Amino acid sequence: MATTPPAPRTIRTLPSWLLGRAAARGRGLVAEALAREGLKMWHHVVLSAVADLGPVAQAELGRSVSLDPKDMVGVINDLQAGGFVDRAPDPTDRRKNAITITPEGKRLVARCAEAAAHANDALLAPLAAAERERFLEMLTRISGVGDDGPES
Repeated sequence: MATTPPAPRTIRTLPSWLLGRAAARGRGLVAEALAREGLKMWHHVVLSAVADLGPVAQAELGRSVSLDPKDMVGVINDLQAGGFVDRAPDPTDRRKNAITITPEGKRLVARCAEAAAHANDALLAPLAAAERERFLEMLTRISGVGDDGPES
């Protein structure tokens, strides 16, 4: 993976810049790991959300991951073509589509979760175990994201 070019000292001391660089490095590591499974990042995000929420209305799924409806259609089409999700009329409202993960989709989510965990281990490798735990606690606090999603 390419290294980030140096930034001026006044920039590289800003927490926001450092977090951005760390996030970009982490996304790159995870994207490489997912690519080995044949997935792009949005495919993984959507498939994971279907695994967590499913069966789920396609529109609700898009809102839950903040993906534009037009882009969601393409991602769902790709996942359905791969046999990872099923799309069918929602039994509670036939005007909507419900998305359900398939058994193969569940297996892929498990493989991708393992691949992402290894990528994140590589990202956090410079930290000792106690430092990792504390770092994740602090990131959770400053990000405003708890275990169940964004805080009010």
